[in-house]
Amino acid sequence: MRIDAYIENLLYNYNCVVVPGFGAFLAHGKSAELDTITNTLLPPTKAISFNAQLSKNDGLLVSHIAKEKSLGYEELLQEVEQVSEDWNKRLEQGENIELFGVGKLWLNRDRKIQFQPENKINYLTSSFGLSAFAATPIQREVLKEEVEELEEQIPFIITPEKREQTSFRPWLKYAAVILLAVSLGTTSFRAYEEIQENQVAVQQEARKQVQQHIQEATFFDSAPLKLPAINVEVSKKQLGKHHVIAGAFRIEENAGKKVEQLKQKGYNAFYLGVNKFGLHQVAYDSFEEPKEALTFLRKVKRTESPDAWLLSEK
Repeated sequence: MRIDAYIENLLYNYNCVVVPGFGAFLAHGKSAELDTITNTLLPPTKAISFNAQLSKNDGLLVSHIAKEKSLGYEELLQEVEQVSEDWNKRLEQGENIELFGVGKLWLNRDRKIQFQPENKINYLTSSFGLSAFAATPIQREVLKEEVEELEEQIPFIITPEKREQTSFRPWLKYAAVILLAVSLGTTSFRAYEEIQENQVAVQQEARKQVQQHIQEATFFDSAPLKLPAINVEVSKKQLGKHHVIAGAFRIEENAGKKVEQLKQKGYNAFYLGVNKFGLHQVAYDSFEEPKEALTFLRKVKRTESPDAWLLSEK
């Protein structure tokens, strides 16, 4: 008869399960711990041990088996004692006894019973559902203090990047200039003779029209009418040299959407152009003074996006 399954069931609710004539399996509460070698977090559990000196029958194991099998107590006691006798003989012969869910037993050189718990089952009912958790170390970059120190020393970033929305290859420019020159030269040459032929007739006609306008002109004795000057103020956003960047996008349409989103939030957002990496940049705002730009950058990082950064032009 195999009794290891009954021992396993009793260990969930009892801290001592005695096998009459063989020994007792003891359960000790163990707190949660962290294995620093494997970075594994172990939940609270019961540590199982074995004591060969506690072999006197306390009735717990036999009563449990008798209840499960619906058999008499005395009959089951004899079967359990027979199992204990069989285990002792097997140990004396140098065999190992493996109890499923409990552990392994064997004799050492001093002829004493050694026990190795299986540790695959957590017998602590309050930790039901909890398992060992392997934690991955988090590589934290401690840069906040260094960045703030650098911002105080160098309040803005100098970058040689030029703000150009479009770029053309030089050879396309040269080809366009040459084509335009050839076209103008050919057209001018063809029109030159016609202009020479009509020049005299045009000059004569112009003289006649001038004389006619002079004769028809009306002169007034009063002073010329003076109209009041009108001052028209044209408001146009003047971009500064320091831009607080909200993001850079590979697709220009996405950059436009970002500008609209930021404007709805109240920012003076605008499309900055394409950088040397071919990305379409969007800025929260632009400043002439670097201190104002840095103050605004810190506010945006704190309230809107920690990924914002400062781009300054020469």
